[in-house]
Amino acid sequence: MDSSLDFSPEYPRHDLLIEIGRVELAMERLAGRGERERRSMQPQLESRLRHLCEALAHLPR
Repeated sequence: MDSSLDFSPEYPRHDLLIEIGRVELAMERLAGRGERERRSMQPQLESRLRHLCEALAHLPR
């Protein structure tokens, strides 16, 4: 096996993309929640999504 390949720079991008997908899915599932729960969770999820997208944008390409 060739150990000269280094995939570690791709891990942060991949991890961020997975987490963004999870947050987006959680936001989609808010529709099935009660109004009070939606109002409390939606701003938190939107904030998390915004921070994840900012982190992704700052990663070197």
